Amino acid sequence: MMESGKTRRLGRIFRDDGRAVIVPMDHGVSVGPIEGLSDIRKTVNHVAKGGADAILVHAGLAKTVDTTELGLILHLSGATRLTNEPNWKMQLCTVKEAVRLGADAVSVHINVGSEHEQDMLDNFSRILDECDDYSMPLLAMMYPRGPKISDEHSYEVVSHAARLGYELGADIVKTNYTGDVESFRGVVNSVRVPILVAGGPKANNVSECLRLVYESIKAGAAGVSIGRNVFQHKDPSMMTQAISEIVHNHANPENALSTNGEKSETVLART
Repeated sequence: MMESGKTRRLGRIFRDDGRAVIVPMDHGVSVGPIEGLSDIRKTVNHVAKGGADAILVHAGLAKTVDTTELGLILHLSGATRLTNEPNWKMQLCTVKEAVRLGADAVSVHINVGSEHEQDMLDNFSRILDECDDYSMPLLAMMYPRGPKISDEHSYEVVSHAARLGYELGADIVKTNYTGDVESFRGVVNSVRVPILVAGGPKANNVSECLRLVYESIKAGAAGVSIGRNVFQHKDPSMMTQAISEIVHNHANPENALSTNGEKSETVLART
């Protein structure tokens, strides 16, 4: 059977085991040149060396970094923290531009439950049509975030957000971890496309981050998308490799750390 363009592109993000380690580096649009992303080329080289499967960036960075050994996901959404509506993610790039840049997928950010949810959903549907035209995989970042949501990690809101992305037609869904294996397994089982777990804010230490990765995979996630806990680590390559050991080689957090010569209590922040 002939392989479709979408399948070939997904094959540059997910390995043969159906899993992926993605390092998002789209933070510069929302918060500026934060620690770890000032020298973006250096950081990309570090995570590639560590075994990342793909990076996620905006169009400008995609033009300047070497992704020869990495899958490339182009992020189409954004808003700055300086605006009055930082949770209203607008479309900043097109799928056509992603094709020109050689992207293997595009991503769209939707804050489910926000006051501008409908605007983001409308935009999602238009992008989905364009993705179909180009056989471009679409990753939906589905985050429960709004005035009626008190706990962005509760099973009720995470499962709803993930299911929404699936039912709208996303090829990959990225969302929050619910905090325990059993409840997140329920999220995974309700969605018939790969689910990636978001890394979230920078963790207090390495073991905290790797425990999230381990539990996510145990629950059935297809991988993780972790940014700050990788590129703000004192050794991004080592951190990427430890995460990859868990995702692809079924290592537990302690073994992943010992493989890389790191103790679990090591603080993530650069010194």
